[in-house]
Amino acid sequence: MERTEHISRGIRDSFSAGLGIFPLGIALGLLIVQAGLPWWLAPALSLAAFAGSLELLLVGMLATVTPLAAVALTVLVVNFRHVFYAFSFPLHLVRHPVAKAYAVYAMIDEVYAVNAALPEHERSAPRLLAMQIACEAYWVGGGLVGVALGSVLPAPVKGLEFALCALFTVLTLDAFRSRRELPSLLLAGASATVALVVTPGMAMFTALLLFVGLLLVRHLLTARDTAQEAAHA
Repeated sequence: MERTEHISRGIRDSFSAGLGIFPLGIALGLLIVQAGLPWWLAPALSLAAFAGSLELLLVGMLATVTPLAAVALTVLVVNFRHVFYAFSFPLHLVRHPVAKAYAVYAMIDEVYAVNAALPEHERSAPRLLAMQIACEAYWVGGGLVGVALGSVLPAPVKGLEFALCALFTVLTLDAFRSRRELPSLLLAGASATVALVVTPGMAMFTALLLFVGLLLVRHLLTARDTAQEAAHA
């Protein structure tokens, strides 16, 4: 397959995520304007962090002049999940150091979810990078549109925060239909439930650690059963 075809497929891959990323970017731009922050903060945050959930939180924290230590802790807790993405994200496909650095920087939830649904033999560096660049374009562009809308709307818009939750729900259902991983889905649900009950203040952090531990146990059990079946065959 030619490089241009890989790039074209990567852009097409981004469409499903872009349907959520672009409106979410608009929500970010609107929130920045409604919080009384300068308009240029929308593209600045989008380029500096490129993490939707974190940027939406940072808008409120910047507006209330939250202490730097609290901001740092929030960044760690919210984005800690990206550490686990690296275990299965196909960074090995990207050879060039600059391109690999960008792939790490642009490893967002939506890109991870869409890429996880692709068959192994269809993945490539041009396809991955094209999808990431397109997703960032949706995000930055949406933020600028949101800033423009926020400057002309007569009243603030309520309920914009739900856009992020809705996007993650759709991506989760799409990944589940593609991979048919019911055990993993059940483990994720159990991890989230336990985390919300035991550590409600740091539920995401706890749920991720617990989920990874359960996945490792499942992997070991599956590998053991496979080895036993091969030995008896």
